[in-house]
Amino acid sequence: MAKKIEAKHLANIIKATPKVPVIGVFATSDPRIDKEDRIRCQNIAKMAADTISGLVVLPDKTPVPVVYSTVLVDGEAQADIVAQQFRKAGVDILVCVPDTWAFPQLTTISLLQQFPLNTPINITCGNSGPRPGVVYAHALNGALAQYGRMAALNVGTWPDTGLNPKMTDQTAKNLIDWCYAAVTAVALRGRRVVIFGHDSMGMETALAHILPIRNTFGLEITRLDMKLLADMLSKKAYKEKDLKALRGWIDKYVGKRLELRDEADSERFNQSLAMYLIVRDLMADLNAVGGGFMSQLEWGSDLRGIPLPVADGMESLFNSTFDHEGQKAPLPYATEADVQGLLTMLFMTYLSGGNPPLFMDFRKVWEAWEIRELAKKIGLTSLEKKADWYTKGLVDGDNSGSAAFDWAAESGTPIKKIMDGVSMPLADPGYFPGGGNSVTFMTPAGIEGIAARCAYSSTSGLFSMIWDEAHTTDVPKELGQAMCNLTTPTWPHTFVVPKYASMVEYKQYPPANHFHMTWDLPVARLQHWMDLAGVLSVTPWAARPAFIEGVDRPKPLVHLLNGGESAFKRLTARS
Repeated sequence: MAKKIEAKHLANIIKATPKVPVIGVFATSDPRIDKEDRIRCQNIAKMAADTISGLVVLPDKTPVPVVYSTVLVDGEAQADIVAQQFRKAGVDILVCVPDTWAFPQLTTISLLQQFPLNTPINITCGNSGPRPGVVYAHALNGALAQYGRMAALNVGTWPDTGLNPKMTDQTAKNLIDWCYAAVTAVALRGRRVVIFGHDSMGMETALAHILPIRNTFGLEITRLDMKLLADMLSKKAYKEKDLKALRGWIDKYVGKRLELRDEADSERFNQSLAMYLIVRDLMADLNAVGGGFMSQLEWGSDLRGIPLPVADGMESLFNSTFDHEGQKAPLPYATEADVQGLLTMLFMTYLSGGNPPLFMDFRKVWEAWEIRELAKKIGLTSLEKKADWYTKGLVDGDNSGSAAFDWAAESGTPIKKIMDGVSMPLADPGYFPGGGNSVTFMTPAGIEGIAARCAYSSTSGLFSMIWDEAHTTDVPKELGQAMCNLTTPTWPHTFVVPKYASMVEYKQYPPANHFHMTWDLPVARLQHWMDLAGVLSVTPWAARPAFIEGVDRPKPLVHLLNGGESAFKRLTARS
């Protein structure tokens, strides 16, 4: 009979801290290799770990921990040792850096089988000749693909000889881009977003598909009724000194561009600011990574109830990289409780290391001829005929809420100068009888990134991402004002030009009425993340090549062996 042992009581903690992903780097080798080459393998493991360390960060700029082992994985016994080292270090992302031939099943596969099936793994090697690590990399990648395991292969470059080789910048970039994708996939598992209200104004393209989101991304959705926020506003469930500080900050940085007619307008605006403080604290209590607010129609538009002030200021503050307390991580926040919009912004914020998301209506697509006609109508004849908008056209992206203040200026602009471009006019009383203030600005030209939108299909059970590289542009001031007047001039406007999509294609293929943009987001990061998450990549643009070297990640072998990316993702979704 087994001896009875008293169970261990764990120490209590007051506040849980979400787990930060840990990247583990290891090297394989052949036990027959000479000592000097084995030292080189150990040095390569350290070199790769140092290359990653500090350059992969979470949205709050926390560096993702990187550990490495100098135990060379020669066989099963060493695989067990490194697996145990990594488990104790909390490793949940694996990077293998082979420099010599080895035996896949005895080495990496024996290690990998000791981790969950969804553990991301990357194989990065130099194109080495003397002790062909690249041969091992292909053998390992092929073995993994045959049993359906997703792996990223990065055949890069470092010197064939020498004890302390260094990978090239491009090899490092490829590895770091993959690490961001892996961190995004892992960091968001088990996390939650908080949605106030029910279905997003009845928009099917914005619904919270709770079970697919849980199964695909590991995300949970906490749903709270907007009545809770109304009650907390009524109870003044915030600190008066915090509200005073936030209002003082707005008064300082926006000043007379905050439109107020009387004390009643001022009080309604203060309610909007109080909403930010209340929801911020609720989100912090729940360790939330993002959120959304339904607003319309019940909150601010339904005259059967008591319309309350708009949430535009709250949403902009969440998405921005700063508020009245200084620099902060953007907390992706969707207007109209648009959950699929929230997912888009959330993933791209993590993939970019904390760049601010932009939430826009896919409002008006201007083909080039339409812009030229409008210019002629208002008497503008001297136009820059080589300008992108003149030859291609643009999308006027604007929405009453969720526009991060950062998008009022270029990346790296000081807070004061950003806010110099922000105004807060009174909300449209026709749409928003509850009053309050909108946020408005004009995004400058020259910001590059990815414009995208997540979508879901019940037919396949899969999420998709429709995306293109894009940049912002501007037009002559008088022309721009005329264009904005044709939509809603008191909302933020961002003139977006897709890189490959024609404006006719862009008009036909959006999966929803909202789209989103994040600046300085490399294409390969998004593609790697879609590989790891099983999200379909949708780029139906006739002008985009199937593969752009130096921009796209190479297609994973497991896709090629299973009929292509879409076929593999459908097969794995069913299984």
